[in-house]
Amino acid sequence: MMDLILQAWVTSIIEREKLSWTLGKGERWQPGTKLKLLFAGYNGARNMGSDARVEEMLRQIRHILGPDNVDLSVMSQNFQRTAGYFACTRQVHLPDVFPPFLAREVPQHHGLVACEGSMFTSKFANALTTMMIGSLGIAAAQNKLSLGYGGEAGAMDPSIRKLCSRFCKNSLIITRNEESRAVLRELGVPTELGTDTAWTFTPLPPEYGRKVLQDFGWDGEKPILVVCPINPFEWPVRASLGKLLANKIAGTYRDSHYRGPYFHNSGAEADRKYQHYVTAISNAVSAFRQGRNVHVVLAATERLDVRPAQKISDRLGGVPIFGSEQFNMYELVSILRACHMMASSRYHGIVTSMPALVRSAGITMDGRIRNLMRERNHPELLMEVDDPNLEAKLLVALDKLASEPERIADGIGRTTVMNLKMMARMGVYFEEEVRRRYSDFPTRKGQWSWEDYLPPLDAGLARLIGMYS
Repeated sequence: MMDLILQAWVTSIIEREKLSWTLGKGERWQPGTKLKLLFAGYNGARNMGSDARVEEMLRQIRHILGPDNVDLSVMSQNFQRTAGYFACTRQVHLPDVFPPFLAREVPQHHGLVACEGSMFTSKFANALTTMMIGSLGIAAAQNKLSLGYGGEAGAMDPSIRKLCSRFCKNSLIITRNEESRAVLRELGVPTELGTDTAWTFTPLPPEYGRKVLQDFGWDGEKPILVVCPINPFEWPVRASLGKLLANKIAGTYRDSHYRGPYFHNSGAEADRKYQHYVTAISNAVSAFRQGRNVHVVLAATERLDVRPAQKISDRLGGVPIFGSEQFNMYELVSILRACHMMASSRYHGIVTSMPALVRSAGITMDGRIRNLMRERNHPELLMEVDDPNLEAKLLVALDKLASEPERIADGIGRTTVMNLKMMARMGVYFEEEVRRRYSDFPTRKGQWSWEDYLPPLDAGLARLIGMYS
């Protein structure tokens, strides 16, 4: 019921802003002034992937449009958790109850860039998708730039599908894969094909990651396996006034409370599946460690991941956990890239480690890792979180990571460069959409190479481009 209330609330705001714009109200971009763009996403939850991909969007778009021509703002749920991120960008606070904020903030800008990866799906939270649609819809209602950048679309509840179809038809969504384009095409939403934007992320130098690993027990010689777990079965998050009242009055639903009026999925079946997932990963990693003599660490790339990481660590005798709460994204990605192998349920754990050719296997709950492994031509390195044979399949995958390093690294390198080119193409689409909306905006003239549509790259990515371009 709360999700439907949010959807109705957002609908009323979009319709009101459309009428207001028709009557001549609202801020219009004028030639000679900076283009004010608002980036709407899931930042401030200390989710390394969400923050890294937005960091690179901001760098890329500022590079393409010119730093003197734009004034960029980004949403954050918690300024302390995004401190030091998003240089030269204003941060605005996104509250838990977001419709009034959207009504106030989006019209103050000349365009809206939706930057959440899981942009259109009911898998994680209808409220988040409602926020994405609402942001895009308000901008489109005012005939402003309304663009989704590097998002995905999956299964949506009927009410969300209707909302998306109704309010995103005048937006442009650049998706991470063809599967997402097919979903949006059915809803009449314009799309182009792109990729994720975290491929160009630049962490701290490799020396930092290696030193931290040595400080936490690595001998500097053994191959390192890093495991990035999640709790796949606590999703979706749904708003519930009844649970909120029960939590406030009687203290119930404490374990499943996310924040504000939002609660994780919970129950006996979710607990059973979660236990199987944790046990399967722990047993497979334990067997692999004994057979291959590797050093094992865990990474919690989102604050919530500390709980499954701690469970697995306890089963493995207390191996180190590197969490996003203690290490910022520049530090954490440096640590991941200093490892040699990875088993991850976090999409961005895999993406941000691939430029260092870290050999990775994926344990997926949705299409993101599945699509990435298809791009890499590594179907044998993909497992499902609820597979009854997860333990056995993961052990086989880990053995392949150890025994076929050159083949796997080659697929990773080629896929990384392919995605860099796709990200450059996204930059072209973005520039063209700005020119279409604002014909007087001073976009670049002349011929440009595909690399010119990427933000400045580090030496490792430049080397990969030289090898695989």
